[in-house]
Amino acid sequence: MSIVKINESTANQVAEKLLEIEAIKLNYKNPFTWASGWKSPIYCDNRLSLSYPAIRGIIRDALSAAVSTHFADVEYVAGVATAGIAQGALVADDLDLPYIYVRPKPKEHGMGNQIEGRVDKGKKVVLVEDLISTGGSSLKAADALVKEGFKVAGMVAIFTYGFEVAENNFKKAGIPLVCLSDFNHLLTTAVNKNYLSESELIHVKSWRLDPANWK
Repeated sequence: MSIVKINESTANQVAEKLLEIEAIKLNYKNPFTWASGWKSPIYCDNRLSLSYPAIRGIIRDALSAAVSTHFADVEYVAGVATAGIAQGALVADDLDLPYIYVRPKPKEHGMGNQIEGRVDKGKKVVLVEDLISTGGSSLKAADALVKEGFKVAGMVAIFTYGFEVAENNFKKAGIPLVCLSDFNHLLTTAVNKNYLSESELIHVKSWRLDPANWK
């Protein structure tokens, strides 16, 4: 079990919409600095889609369709904090399923919850995530659900960079991942819609080969 094949038409549509509202930005001449310290020609903030009702609806419908297609028997939807919280709630409402969300770590006050919402042991849950890079934080959320007695069916996400380390991490965890769009579809769409030239495409493509040392 690993990353499930992406739907071509959905991948291109989602990439186009994220570029359109600048939720995904491309700039290889003045690269962005990630929290990890990596320099990157791409920056992704899918939370911007929440401010555009039509695009928010497209993403909600696509995530819901991914859940219905690949994880039809789930009984709960779980959002991964923080960016997956709103997306997960939209999907849960659309599918008329109970909703919870998972914090990166337990609260240090009150009830000390890491999972917010009713914990229902034995129920099958699908996680909703905003963005997949290495998959580390997303899989920690899955671990937290398992520790509380949930059965994790899989995860759906809006976008993945397509790093090999992420695929290996999901394979090792035995958790299927379905993403609406990815790095390759993004680049194809960016060239087709004139966000990138063919020569610029070469520079941006080279980043994913060795992102930690890319210049």
